[in-house]
Amino acid sequence: MRVLIVEPRKAPRQSEIRRKLSSMQKVVGGTIQVLYPFEESVALVCNNEGKLMGLPANRALRDTEGNLYDVVCGTFFLCGAPPDSEDFISLTAEQMERYQQRFLHPELFLNLGEEILCLPL
Repeated sequence: MRVLIVEPRKAPRQSEIRRKLSSMQKVVGGTIQVLYPFEESVALVCNNEGKLMGLPANRALRDTEGNLYDVVCGTFFLCGAPPDSEDFISLTAEQMERYQQRFLHPELFLNLGEEILCLPL
C-alpha cells in the first residue's frame, strides 16, 4: 500500500509497504498504535511505546483550533482507513499531497516545565 512516512527531523516521504503487521512494525520500530486524529478516514500508525522508549519527538498533533494536544515520538506513517473495513489502504494522491504539506517541516520541541514549546525547524 502507498503510505506517507514521517521521520523525526526529516521531510515526509512516500513509500510502498506491505499490508502485513510485520511490515508496519518494521516502519515504526516496534508494536504499532493506530490513531485517528483527522476528520477524514486517514490513520496515523506509530510506535505504541515511542514515548516510553525515549524515541525522538517527531510531530505535534493539533486540535481544530491549532492547539497542541499531543506529540508523536518516533517514526510514523499515514495510510487510508475506510470506516467500513478493518484493513488499511493506500492514501489517495490528494491525501498524499495534503499530508505531505501538513507535515512538511520537521519540528523542534522544548520542554518548559509544564508546557511544551513547538517550533518549526
